[in-house]
Amino acid sequence: MRKFYFGVALVVGLSALGQPMIEFKEKTVFKNADVEFRQIDAHTWQANGNKMFNESMYLIEGETSAILIDAGTAIPGLKKIAESICKKPVVLVATHVHPDHTGASVNEWDSIWINAADEVNTPLFMPNYKGKKKYLTDGQVFDLGGRKIEVVFTPGHTPGSTTLIDAEAHYGFSGDAFGSGNLLVFTSLSTVSASCQRLLRFIDKYGIKSFYPGHYYAVNCETRQRIKDVGELCDALLEGTMKPQQQGNNTGQSLVLDARGVKICFNPEQVR
Repeated sequence: MRKFYFGVALVVGLSALGQPMIEFKEKTVFKNADVEFRQIDAHTWQANGNKMFNESMYLIEGETSAILIDAGTAIPGLKKIAESICKKPVVLVATHVHPDHTGASVNEWDSIWINAADEVNTPLFMPNYKGKKKYLTDGQVFDLGGRKIEVVFTPGHTPGSTTLIDAEAHYGFSGDAFGSGNLLVFTSLSTVSASCQRLLRFIDKYGIKSFYPGHYYAVNCETRQRIKDVGELCDALLEGTMKPQQQGNNTGQSLVLDARGVKICFNPEQVR
């Protein structure tokens, strides 16, 4: 069964109750009807909502503070849950402005960090937010006390798509910038290609092993090879050496290139 959402199209097995069958290796530390938090390491947690296929959040703790990357679709009490897990004040940072990442729970924070380029999406996807919008800068570092998280702009999925990197831990958090194996392009293929090339430099600089994506389902961390493949496939589409197939989806893309285990979904006007 194939399901399309803002950041992911997946083929999943279904249980007898019709729910996706996913086996996570991480230990569950909190679970209710809306969200489940699992521990990645001693000071990092991954969470999934259940409204738009495993929309994912990441709680990152330092010695003095913490950040939550993304807020899912609709998770009442998310801020209190996150702060109860890490026992520290939690700042909210969005990888991009889409409803499965900046849903209703953003209203529990009096401020949110976003990429200003995604302001184009806030009237539709964050219409009721009354707090302060703070704007990320490329290269910005969140110093959490003994732990630093670097901001890297990676537009393509949206104009303001952003990746965050923990250089010392050798991993990062890519939101839907690289699509969790399925990239939905809302800008242009050339923008995606440039972001891939840029992120490859950071991967090599810091020895990054993997990126936790915006729709994590246990076995789909993004790798250097996948990001390299996405860039090369975008270039091939731009050069005309590869041709897409016609395949509409419920987010509006009419074309898809399915190659190297990657799906790139886009519209004709994005071939630029």
